[in-house]
Amino acid sequence: MAKTFQVDIVTPEAVIWSGQAEMVSARTTEGDIGILADHEPTMAALATGAVTIHHEGKVTAAGIHGGFLQIYKNHVTLLTDSAKLTEGGLEDARQAAATLRDSEANV
Repeated sequence: MAKTFQVDIVTPEAVIWSGQAEMVSARTTEGDIGILADHEPTMAALATGAVTIHHEGKVTAAGIHGGFLQIYKNHVTLLTDSAKLTEGGLEDARQAAATLRDSEANV
């Protein structure tokens, strides 16, 4: 069994997702990042895109729009301007992220 770590996806309005995960994938402004337990401490700017969280044999996907990623002592925090969990997979999360980006541009 893979070692787990704490993951939190946080927006100004609410905690969108919180729990233990075996792996997280996200898109930063420098490129995609995959995170496993005991990852080195990292800070990165998040790009608009999909985040996938692998936990308990399931995969949860979310579309996010901007923000920051912090990895420290087996705790990953994604602090984002806006996020939306999706029922579907990665492509649905990418579409949700594009919708969040477009709605932000129209404000």
